[in-house]
Amino acid sequence: MNVDGKKYRTIWLAEDGASVEIIDQTKFPYAFEIAKLHTVEDAVHAIRVMQVRGAPLIGATAAYGVALAMRADPSDASLHAACSALLETRPTAVNLHWALDLARKSLLRVAPENRTAAAFTLASDICDEDIAINMAIGMHGMELIAEIARTKREGEPVNILTHCNAGWLATVDWGTATAPIYMCHEGGIPVHVWVDETRPRNQGAFLTAWELGHHGVPHTVIVDNAGGHLMQHGEVDMVIVGTDRTTATGDVCNKIGTYLKALAAKDCDVPFYVALPSPTIDFSLSDGVREIPIEERGGSEVSRMTGRTDSGGVETINIVAEGSPVGNPAFDVTPARLVTGLITERGVLDANRKSIAEAFPERVKASA
Repeated sequence: MNVDGKKYRTIWLAEDGASVEIIDQTKFPYAFEIAKLHTVEDAVHAIRVMQVRGAPLIGATAAYGVALAMRADPSDASLHAACSALLETRPTAVNLHWALDLARKSLLRVAPENRTAAAFTLASDICDEDIAINMAIGMHGMELIAEIARTKREGEPVNILTHCNAGWLATVDWGTATAPIYMCHEGGIPVHVWVDETRPRNQGAFLTAWELGHHGVPHTVIVDNAGGHLMQHGEVDMVIVGTDRTTATGDVCNKIGTYLKALAAKDCDVPFYVALPSPTIDFSLSDGVREIPIEERGGSEVSRMTGRTDSGGVETINIVAEGSPVGNPAFDVTPARLVTGLITERGVLDANRKSIAEAFPERVKASA
């Protein structure tokens, strides 16, 4: 996607052919910086501290982490150690598990002397596949937006609410929830995006707003609790969110607060769509609320906030009463009954086991 007219991916092989470069998302929105990963330990750190985040990008980074490990030591022991270390970084995003499982199985079939090249090729292929998936999601989602646009007065935008960041910064390129938005914007269909700030890490205010703004897409940042109010007053035409893990039955795990948006959308008869790349489907799970592990992150994400001061500096401050304990579940689960449809690379699906299984029979077979 574009950053002030220059095209970027979120992760790519460096010119030296031996290291990997990423956009350091911990620096947003105050700086645009490129970080370099030289070792698997660097990849582990990048995922854990959220230099990279978003299920698809986490999976791609893990794949490159394995490649870096193979460059240092292509043995079976090194492969298993790298996959284990990377797997422990983020428990909720299923793309991480998917990418590492694919890497382990693929590379064990390759002679150690050929593993480095094979691992880098696999990581590159995962990135290219992610882009192709997101472009297909964008085309299918664009049709939904265009249908609403046809009911509008000429020039009136379709108002779309999104939560967290499921943009190109959460993937390798295009994004999931944002892909239809970018395609509409570039195709001349007027859109306006309500961007939830997304506490506690502010991915909406820091990331989604940043990328929409630098790409020229009209948008407005709102506090998380404003979404229901806007829906009640007819100012939201549809909701599109991403997902970090979706069950075989259509339950959707996404950034904390997504469930509340789905409840408000249901009450206000606002369509609630989930942009769903197929690697995010976990066919081993049937009940998202009971079975999806929810990451509990450090309380400092809630009790402290970083921002730019009036004098231009960037500082971190405490915002919670001293001595108060803090809980920080990072995700919640939206039951399938609240989901209008799943926007996948193979079309818009009903959020149920039959529809998902019919769309991805090879994934069902592989998980059996």
